[in-house]
Amino acid sequence: MAITTALWSFALVVGLLTLTPGLDTALILRTSALGHRGRAWGVVLGIQTGTLLWGALSALGVTALLTASHVAYEILRWAGAAYLVWMGARMLYATFRGRPAPEATESGAAAGADSLRAGWRQGTLTNLLNPKMGAFYVAMLPQFVPAGSNHFVMGLALAGVHVALGLLWSAVLIACARVLRGWLALPRARRTLDRVAGTVIAGFGVRLALGD
Repeated sequence: MAITTALWSFALVVGLLTLTPGLDTALILRTSALGHRGRAWGVVLGIQTGTLLWGALSALGVTALLTASHVAYEILRWAGAAYLVWMGARMLYATFRGRPAPEATESGAAAGADSLRAGWRQGTLTNLLNPKMGAFYVAMLPQFVPAGSNHFVMGLALAGVHVALGLLWSAVLIACARVLRGWLALPRARRTLDRVAGTVIAGFGVRLALGD
């Protein structure tokens, strides 16, 4: 398989994956719609940092060991599930207490309310604590590495394609979310968004814990 063909073929596969609504979409939309543009881009960069690391680790064969080791996979799966459930429950709890989630405070009183670094940390943890990303790269990456090519360099190139598509789609999501900002000035609208996003994120955590 020629390198150019491999890159385009991989772009088609991960492009469809990127467009499929999921945890990343919910997290980016919710953060951006609340007006935290800096934090939203931090989340985006964190998610793509995780993607690049999964690609690099897969190219090195490290994630193959994770897939082969049931204990290691289970530890990562439960850690990821706990983190997602905690994040979603935190959003839901804040709305039922009659206030927005801590990072959604409009006044910015909460530490790192619109912090690029806080968003990056959140996005990176969300991505790296999802063992399904590692399993995806272990299963898919070898199929798109041409014979005779440098596996590590080609793995980074393929992950780079995924990152580029993720950044483009995230830019679209953030632009669309800005349209909702006027509506979200209403306290009831904010609570609704946080309840929906919290339920979705916690739901992903439960699914991960159940192994679905």
